[in-house]
Formats: sequence, structure tokens, C-alpha cells
Amino acid sequence: MTCGYDAIATTYKKRWQVEVFHKSLKSNANLATSPTRTLGTQSNHVFLSICAAFKLECLSLKKKVSPFALCRKLLINASRSAYDELLLLRAAA
Repeated sequence: MTCGYDAIATTYKKRWQVEVFHKSLKSNANLATSPTRTLGTQSNHVFLSICAAFKLECLSLKKKVSPFALCRKLLINASRSAYDELLLLRAAA
């Protein structure tokens, strides 16, 4: 209880970055929705989720967009591409 305001604010700011990273892992890299049952597949899922979050973070820094906005943009583009492919398949039938 002897810490001053600046020390508390600095510690909280560092801690908050960890919280944002955990939220990104859960939301953007689907860490929380692991369909795995064995230890090996769970380990792979966790590792690849961390890799995906890291790559998304690097891309978001390069594009100067938040990881959450970038993830949503990627999902919208993937859905649009899938819908266009569906229209092409329907037209060919």
C-alpha cells in the first residue's frame, strides 16, 4: 500500500495489455472453442491459436487497424467470396 499513483497506473497499463491479448486469443483465434479431446490435439490447438493471434497482431500493426476490426474484415471478405462461388455454382447448374 506504499505505491504511488504513477506506479499503480504503470502496473495496470502493463496488465491491461495482457487482458487485451487474452481477449484476442479467445475472440479472434478461437482458443475457447477447441473441439479437441486428447492432450496432443489440445496442445496443437493452443499453439496454433497463439500463432494465429500473433500473425493477426503483426498484420494489424502493419495495416494500422485493430486486430478485432481486421478479423471482422477478413470474415466479411471470406463470406463474400463464398457467396460469389455459390452464385457461380448455381448459374452453372
